[in-house]
Amino acid sequence: MRFLSSALLACLLAACGTTGSSQPVAAGYYRVKSGDTLYRIAVNHGRSVGELTRWNGLGDASRIETGQVLRVSPPTGASRPSGGTASKPSTTKPAPKPSRIPPPAEPAPASGISLAWPAKGQLVGRFDGSSNKGIDIAGAAGDPVYAAAAGKVVYVGRGIRSYGNLLIIKHNNDYISAYAHNQTLIAREGQSVRKGQKIATMGDTASNRVKLHFELRLRGKAVDPLPYLD
Repeated sequence: MRFLSSALLACLLAACGTTGSSQPVAAGYYRVKSGDTLYRIAVNHGRSVGELTRWNGLGDASRIETGQVLRVSPPTGASRPSGGTASKPSTTKPAPKPSRIPPPAEPAPASGISLAWPAKGQLVGRFDGSSNKGIDIAGAAGDPVYAAAAGKVVYVGRGIRSYGNLLIIKHNNDYISAYAHNQTLIAREGQSVRKGQKIATMGDTASNRVKLHFELRLRGKAVDPLPYLD
């Protein structure tokens, strides 16, 4: 099952016809593609819809346009205005000796995480990285679904095709988890939850059987949840 395929979460997560849409964007930004939703873009980048809405001054989170460039990393400070005071006359100075260019910084290591099983039942689908970006646990309608780890609920709804009633938890700056096909959604967006807390009930929304589809994402990339489960 495909979930929030990297473009946060969409197109959740097709190229547009505007000139220059294929041009690269600066680090910390993302160009909207055909079929994207703000929910999927947010999830793919480990952000909440509220954060993207604030950083980009979006009045309506449901209205983004193909080709639009969105900030997906928090602002680091206001940029210096161009054309302020007049520049001083330049004086001739010897050119500085070229300095050694430092190597690019290594990415910060991901913080560890230990997960509890999000539901009790038979494992009927395993992660393969392509057709299934998570695991599937079978059960009966109404069976409890639990938060795999403590965190903050960043999405609750069914705005992402093929996932039915979906709930997404951000655990830290590295990891998010997703719980799909629920019958009912108990936790609310913005709510902090603890590990093992009941957040939903199992169902078959947008599925041909009752099951929980569970995904774990590391910095937006789907990873196999099984090695992380207690």
